[in-house]
Amino acid sequence: MNPGPIIDVHAHAMPMPVLEWLQDEGLCDLGELSDAKVWLDPRVSGVGPAAKLPLPRMMYDVRSRLKAMDAAGVDIHAVSLPPFLMASSCPDPDLALEIVRRGNDALAELVGIAPDRLVALGTAPVGLDVAADEARRCLDDLGMAGIAIGSQGAGKDLDAEVNEPLWALLAERRVFTFLHPSGSPNPERTGDFWFPQLVGYPMETALAASRLIFGGVTSRHRFPLCLAHGGGCLPSLRGRLSMGWDRKPQAHTIDDDPRNHIDELYYDTAVFDADLLRSLVAQVGPEHVLMGTDFPFDLAERAPVQFVEASVEPQQAAIVLSSAAKLLGIEIASGPR
Repeated sequence: MNPGPIIDVHAHAMPMPVLEWLQDEGLCDLGELSDAKVWLDPRVSGVGPAAKLPLPRMMYDVRSRLKAMDAAGVDIHAVSLPPFLMASSCPDPDLALEIVRRGNDALAELVGIAPDRLVALGTAPVGLDVAADEARRCLDDLGMAGIAIGSQGAGKDLDAEVNEPLWALLAERRVFTFLHPSGSPNPERTGDFWFPQLVGYPMETALAASRLIFGGVTSRHRFPLCLAHGGGCLPSLRGRLSMGWDRKPQAHTIDDDPRNHIDELYYDTAVFDADLLRSLVAQVGPEHVLMGTDFPFDLAERAPVQFVEASVEPQQAAIVLSSAAKLLGIEIASGPR
């Protein structure tokens, strides 16, 4: 049923060269690598100083990754750095840029090992005045297929003026852009029960996307923007945001209904519930829902193709599984797969 390669737009990597550089700088400890754990300085990771982060071999070893992709029936990964390497909350802008640049260089090297199976989404350090320059370097010098952004950076939200050159570049080139939450709102209340990821990330995505819409960014700059985790809480806020725009002067900041902007965004399938995926496809159409898993974290969708095919009708499933190819500039071979 699939007209092209099955593509996972939400797949992460933590390349070893950048981790080793961080360790040399005293910002990382790879002493528990055999136990699939890594410690990152909070200036890098944005998490607490005692937190150990998961580091499965598939994060940095291409052979292990390809084996897992084959087992899952996935043809291509669009690989991005995880939020722990985006340095979104780093207080030192020079250090933040150095981390991101080295991370992008290492990511380009990693995907180059298997260019027929892996493409890269380079991180643009939102909140820094060099974000557009780094995005341009990723696209032009490193040959990356798209850009990944966090939900905030350098203490600034995505609708801050400093990010305007980045949005202009992405719109001019129609660059596929993947928005991943890079923090958790109200950490005092979401610190327990693994809530930073389970609850905080969906909230953060909704907040970041809503600011892009009500801040006028999506009105001024049109480019394919995909939200991680099915958009988090945003789809369920669709009616409320529209109502607020209609009735509250403070929220009437754009000319058209925010529903239109929500429907123009793209969403990955990492929602882990068939009813939620069916609802998302019904709201925005299968062309705006792209397969994504959060690979290789333990909170990833482990059987993504089966999940999509069991959740929506076959024609819709075929679109969801492969429509990212055009957005990423991946050529589709003629004839059956």
